Amino acid sequence: MVLALALIAEAAQAQQLPGGFVYLRDIDPTIIQDMRYATANNFVGHPLSGYQAGECVVKREVGLRLKAVQQELATQKLSLKMFDCYRPKRAVADMVKWSRSGKETPAERRYNPKIPKADLFRLGYIAAYSGHSTGSALDLTLVDLTADNSAKFDPAKVYADCTAPVEARAPEGSIDMGTGYDCSDVKSHTASPAIAPEQRKWRSTLVAAMRKQGFVNYSKEWWHFSLPGAGGEAYDFPIAPRRP
Repeated sequence: MVLALALIAEAAQAQQLPGGFVYLRDIDPTIIQDMRYATANNFVGHPLSGYQAGECVVKREVGLRLKAVQQELATQKLSLKMFDCYRPKRAVADMVKWSRSGKETPAERRYNPKIPKADLFRLGYIAAYSGHSTGSALDLTLVDLTADNSAKFDPAKVYADCTAPVEARAPEGSIDMGTGYDCSDVKSHTASPAIAPEQRKWRSTLVAAMRKQGFVNYSKEWWHFSLPGAGGEAYDFPIAPRRP
């Protein structure tokens, strides 16, 4: 009995996260997760440092508010899909290193077709200090639960850039918001006039649902939201696999 209790305590300790962070799955397992920086399907082209698992880690307050958003969206047969949550500082350093490499592959250009990657920091598409590392920022989109979301990213396939029509660009299994995720282009600006009315409607739906729970959208990225006051210091602990 004593040994069993000790093992339980050890397992619980192993799952503890610093700074009030939790796994989003422990708050709301119905929220879809597609943690892109734990894969090679991102603008850098490889898993970022510190992403040992494709898990969304958030501050507890952030998780509870996301749960409230999800509950409201469920009545419309919609779901949130998380692309990125807490981001270790070492992953941000990985992005900085990538931007300074002096090379741009065709796969990388899919994400910034009109802007040299050396200019992405200056123009505000990537930050050397990220709110993600404090737990206050999130990247996400909407999924229509009644639609066919089965299309998967094929690393061997050549896709059009992130500003192309949804049929030509890499599939994301989500509602068409006018650009792909992490698209560094003026078309990704939330209020961009260069998108279709239906795409604008869905961006507004996402912003309104998040705003009800206190989240603020970043005007240059329709997918990026933060919760004022939820941050604090920037962390660098790795995202480890969650134990069920």
